[in-house]
Amino acid sequence: MSACVKKRKIDTECRVFNKTWTLKYFFTEVKGKAVCLVCGEQVASLKDYNLNRHYETKHAEKYQNLTDAERVQTSEALLAKLQKQQGLFTKLHTSRDAAAKTSFVTSHTIAKNTTMTHQYPALTPEQKKELQDIAERIVAPGKGILAADESTGSMGKRLNPIGVENTEENRRRYRQLLFTADQRIDNCIGGVIFFHETLYQNTDDGTNFSQLIRDRDMVVGIKVDKGVVPLAGTDGETTTQGLDGLAERCAQYKKDGADFAKWRSVLKISDTTPSELAILENANVLARYASICQQNGIVPIVEPEILPDGEHDLKRCQYVSEKVLAAVYKALSDHHVYLEGTLLKPNMVTPGHACSTKYSSEEIAMATVTALRRTVPPAVTGVTFLSGGQSEEEASMNLNAINNCPLAKPWALTFSYGRALQASALNAWRGELNNEKAAAEEFIKRAEANGLAALGKYESSGSGTAAGKSLYVANHAY
Repeated sequence: MSACVKKRKIDTECRVFNKTWTLKYFFTEVKGKAVCLVCGEQVASLKDYNLNRHYETKHAEKYQNLTDAERVQTSEALLAKLQKQQGLFTKLHTSRDAAAKTSFVTSHTIAKNTTMTHQYPALTPEQKKELQDIAERIVAPGKGILAADESTGSMGKRLNPIGVENTEENRRRYRQLLFTADQRIDNCIGGVIFFHETLYQNTDDGTNFSQLIRDRDMVVGIKVDKGVVPLAGTDGETTTQGLDGLAERCAQYKKDGADFAKWRSVLKISDTTPSELAILENANVLARYASICQQNGIVPIVEPEILPDGEHDLKRCQYVSEKVLAAVYKALSDHHVYLEGTLLKPNMVTPGHACSTKYSSEEIAMATVTALRRTVPPAVTGVTFLSGGQSEEEASMNLNAINNCPLAKPWALTFSYGRALQASALNAWRGELNNEKAAAEEFIKRAEANGLAALGKYESSGSGTAAGKSLYVANHAY
């Protein structure tokens, strides 16, 4: 059975545009499609039926009474209007294409000629491991830091009130009684921060202080900044000096037994401070210091202290703390600092000393941990809080509350206390040889209290004793 092949009516189906349709139906051809000159609609199929149907249903009533001459005039006018619109569109489209092309070429050129910033010289895996191991030893569970890095001037402020002359020998004697306290402190002190003078002093029997601390399996630290100086253009704000020659000093300190360092930057809260300039300047100085330390095998303690001076409430301190810490960790990232080989020494989030509202340890803990969670990367090995003028007992209670805060805490949270470990001991000593044992007992008592607080296991003995006395000093400086 032969198939009956039907011949297609190509001409009548009109796969090509028929020019008579322009007068009959007011259509023209645009890119293979019929476009109505009146309404601009497109008809995909080039068939007489489709164009006629469109015309009859939408436009015949308006144009059916035109004479042949009028139809020619109308079609020419409509066609001219369409061509003008197409010319404008084409020009705009061409302009956009040119702009897009220029943008692409520029971006491609930048990408081709620019590489992502990278650290050079980069720390080796061995250097990173050493730094992280040091940091982890300092903040091992239940351990914190004894900050014995008071400058000569600051030691004068400690010794003068108890009637002791601020001499090198008296400073040596006092630090000796701390460093030689019995084995009970071995479980709660992971590191000791030295002042330059102290690093090269000896015990009565000639043992170097640095060697004594290392023999007790504690890590030796060193204060490397050279104090704060005014930051021009601000309302009494400061920056910290000491970057000049820091690399050489770190290299020497490493040879002399120091494995970590401390650098203190200071900010204050008021209606106009801290300024953006002060925040960024101090963040970048801390980052430069940290980078230099790590290149020399020293773990940097990053200390952006926000002073407790003022009447601000807890919420204001939390807000400022978050802004400062965010800037610090942005700067540390920019300077390629290896976070696992660092420790942070921040203030706890507390109200200003003159604030009329009193907050519980639990409220302080919640504000503190919240601020840290919002700003401090989990890679940071530990957070070692400064006491910030709190009494010895307050510092222990608040640290304990922080470690019992129900929020997730990916870092070790412990102490790096000076006054909050030493105030009672200093008061008991008063420069007398016969008081050294009693002074050492006071120091051991506070060290053990804070070791427990670092584990969230401290129970207060009450603040009615000397431990409850405020240690606040306005505009505190080391």
